[in-house]
Amino acid sequence: MSELPAISPAQATAIGPGRLVLVVGPSGAGKDTLLGLAKAACADGDVVFARRVVTREASSFEDNAQLSDADFLAAVGRGEFAMHWEAHGHRYGLPREIDDDIRAGRTVVGNVSRTVIEPMRRAYANVVVVAITAPADVLAQRIAMRARASDGASPDRLTRKLADDAAPDKTIVNVGSADFHARQFVQIIRGRRVDE
Repeated sequence: MSELPAISPAQATAIGPGRLVLVVGPSGAGKDTLLGLAKAACADGDVVFARRVVTREASSFEDNAQLSDADFLAAVGRGEFAMHWEAHGHRYGLPREIDDDIRAGRTVVGNVSRTVIEPMRRAYANVVVVAITAPADVLAQRIAMRARASDGASPDRLTRKLADDAAPDKTIVNVGSADFHARQFVQIIRGRRVDE
């Protein structure tokens, strides 16, 4: 179940002028690998990589902050998340501070569920959705290698598709060189054509 982002009733217009880059894709696509490489490449720029808050156990594969379910719900009640959602029996959120970064003209990059894309397109003035994916056999192999119990059932994760209203603006098929695909990703983050 997904929840709509928390938006202040006083907010009459979409948040801008900065950009919100939403990263989506199936488990095993290598999103966290590309996010880590892109973060290092953008360290000297005006790009913020939002740190997700999750209710499942943290792992070495991701840069997430961990909260208990009760603490997460309390944070929701205090309005601490710009967006939050549920997936695979866990809760996820991006901190409210991203709104300040976007208002200041910065680019914010966040790893999200495809279910929040449509409300995010309404809440923010400049949204770019990047799908990171790979062929099904590659995804299955990567999930098996990771062997993270909190991933849930692998077949369920491999068969999910993006809804029409969640269609990406850019797609990266992450096979081969992670460095190459990270460079593609950085070009997208910086608002440049991928072939520049």
